[in-house]
Amino acid sequence: MKPISKFEAVIHCKCPRCRQGDIFSGKMYALSFKGQTTNEYCPHCNLRFEREPGYFYVSMFVSYAMSCAEMISASVGAYILGLALVYDNLWYYVGILLGIVLVLTPVNYRYSRVILLHWLTPGLGYVPGSGDSDPQGIADPHGLAEKV
Repeated sequence: MKPISKFEAVIHCKCPRCRQGDIFSGKMYALSFKGQTTNEYCPHCNLRFEREPGYFYVSMFVSYAMSCAEMISASVGAYILGLALVYDNLWYYVGILLGIVLVLTPVNYRYSRVILLHWLTPGLGYVPGSGDSDPQGIADPHGLAEKV
């Protein structure tokens, strides 16, 4: 299989080590509480995604930064589209911001974890061919994967 670029791996939420296994199971916008579940291990190369207990708490900060950027963009966009910045329009802005945040929460959840895995985790990088010749996941260059 032809390797995909890092950008494509991030967009499609693929494993940072093999870029083939899915990080999440389920759909982004599902009508159940089990819609977005982070896989414990990569189904292709057996990489453990949660590097240590509480590892994904850091993704809250990434999600917060994403939410701030979305709210600022929505406010500036509303202003540019003609919604005057006066006290009478305060609740329009609040409604727009709450709507944007609620609609994009699943996106923030998913991509904050993907950004954490791909860009903010030292020592975790792409290893060409990982998982291909070693379906059991025995070859672990960083010694971080656990056996299932």
